[in-house]
Amino acid sequence: MALDGVSLEIKLGELVSLVGPSGAGKSTLLKLLTREIVPSQGEVYVDKVNLANLSEGDVPLLRRKIGTIFQDFKLLSNKNAFENVAFALEVCGASSEEIETDVPKVLGIVGLQEKINSFPYQMSGGEKQRLAIARALIHRPNIILADEPTGNLDMVNSYDVVKLLLKINELGTTVILATHNREIVNSIGRRVVTMEKGKVVRDQVEEGKYII
Repeated sequence: MALDGVSLEIKLGELVSLVGPSGAGKSTLLKLLTREIVPSQGEVYVDKVNLANLSEGDVPLLRRKIGTIFQDFKLLSNKNAFENVAFALEVCGASSEEIETDVPKVLGIVGLQEKINSFPYQMSGGEKQRLAIARALIHRPNIILADEPTGNLDMVNSYDVVKLLLKINELGTTVILATHNREIVNSIGRRVVTMEKGKVVRDQVEEGKYII
């Protein structure tokens, strides 16, 4: 979905729900932030850096600052929980000592310390999503992008994932949550940006509740 005249600023440490129907442009906006796509006009800044000025070699460094969580988890089915998270460090050249220290800590943050040797097929949907969050956290990113992270989960597991995102945000990480789930957004009680047909049509904060 092409974006049309979108002007948006998200401050460090905010948690913002990006809402709207399928095809509204939510995923396109997230892909612009990771430079997966480049705008045909206008500018995109992340951490005061104009992404248009990044060389191809600098793009991986940008993406280490940003953790991305997907609706379909994108886990490696032939690797256990420890190995799924460790792989994200291995591809960046982390030492064995770093991996052995950092991976169990992050799995503990998401409540999967007892599942460290479990494979994705042995996990529930909620556990898989928490594992995906652990993988996104392993680089200590400044920003978490969550693209419909509860789309394949029941309400109980959905709220567990949202509580975890709130916890991550309270630790100082900026969180951008793209969703069309009204109940989830209203339970968070933070800023809501509504998109329709590639445009931002509403940017609102109301005491205690949001109207989508």
